[in-house]
Amino acid sequence: MLNAIRTASASRAAVRAFSTTTRKQDLAKLTLIGNLGRDPELKTTKNEKEYVSYSVATTSFNPPNEEGQRSTSTTWHRVLSFLPGSNKYLQTLKAGSKVYVEAAYEIREPEADADPSTPQGQRQIFLKHESIRVISTPKNRDSEGEGEHMQ
Repeated sequence: MLNAIRTASASRAAVRAFSTTTRKQDLAKLTLIGNLGRDPELKTTKNEKEYVSYSVATTSFNPPNEEGQRSTSTTWHRVLSFLPGSNKYLQTLKAGSKVYVEAAYEIREPEADADPSTPQGQRQIFLKHESIRVISTPKNRDSEGEGEHMQ
């Protein structure tokens, strides 16, 4: 009985201590493990700032249907990198590489008077590159660089 009371009070103390912790900064991070859809591309913003855009395909396995067959669904994620050191490295990667990506994300709501058929009139999720690790390279390409890591 006494052990049950100690355990319950210890749990409440842990919850209370966690819930009263002051956060200085919130975090919105996404981790992707998937394949590069195409070679990363160097682009330029309207303000002449260079960035690299790349896409990662992730696959989800759905529960079996009534016949016991499993289906898959693929989601494409576009990631933008504004880090000059990473951008040089990203440009060396090839389509089909399996990668582990960490990215910050930001959700932007549609502009009030924008046309809903334009990007400005739609809700957008921006993924900002933080780090990438190559898990494997495509079999038909040079396997050099497998397992490299770049922030």
